[in-house]
Amino acid sequence: MSQLVNALEIVGLTDPGMVRGHNEDAIDFDPAAGLVILADGMGGYNAGEVASGIATTLLSQGIKAALEVMPPHLPETMSQKPAAHRILRLEIEKANLAIFQTAQSQPQCAGMGTTLVTALFYDNRLTVAHVGDSRLYRLRDGLLQTLTRDHSLLQEQLDSGLITPEEARQSHNKNLVTRAVGIDPQLEPELNDYDVALGDLYLFCSDGLNDMVDDEDIAAVLNQLNTHLPEAAQQLIQMANDNGGRDNVSVVLVRINRKFAAQRGLWSRLLGRLGR
Repeated sequence: MSQLVNALEIVGLTDPGMVRGHNEDAIDFDPAAGLVILADGMGGYNAGEVASGIATTLLSQGIKAALEVMPPHLPETMSQKPAAHRILRLEIEKANLAIFQTAQSQPQCAGMGTTLVTALFYDNRLTVAHVGDSRLYRLRDGLLQTLTRDHSLLQEQLDSGLITPEEARQSHNKNLVTRAVGIDPQLEPELNDYDVALGDLYLFCSDGLNDMVDDEDIAAVLNQLNTHLPEAAQQLIQMANDNGGRDNVSVVLVRINRKFAAQRGLWSRLLGRLGR
């Protein structure tokens, strides 16, 4: 745990923007656990705030409890994927069902849901799970790359060649997601693994940022302020608001300051041999 605290510098900010009267985004992060959660709620009068709040609270509690039982780097005997996959998948499924059942039982919450991007940093890597159009970017060697692929109608139109990237930037359908937490009783989050490198800077954000600020401008801020994370987070939110701030905007920045390889004990080595 202390190894991660020394390795990961994490800063997060969330803002209602310039138009919305309340904030339906929610963020949570814990450097000691290597955990980041960002959710962008939707649906009903203030119900989006309920959905994102349920998601971040349950995921934070559930993932940390699971990490006490199973280190995330240990391989699952069946799939050979790291245990982080199972932890994230199961806890997202629990949060999804809790939000769905709340929406079904409370009329004021009918139709609520939330996008989600969450990640575990461990063993010099990260596992990211996402649902909807909240994003994870990585700045490495000055280059900004999007690590998540939006679950949205706009992304499907781009993938099928129906619209161009320029048309997508001008589209009014940016907020039509094809997958969200809490809308259906079952959910399939998308999970991916990435190796991390010293100096990497990761940006988790709601679409209130990337809908209002071009990737080129995001990259410029991160390159300029990559060693001053509080200032970088504030600048990104300010740019979104200066450009209209039509939605809530949230950012979490994670900088890799040290390596954090997992300690290989006897139990880990035995599991590794059994999985071969």
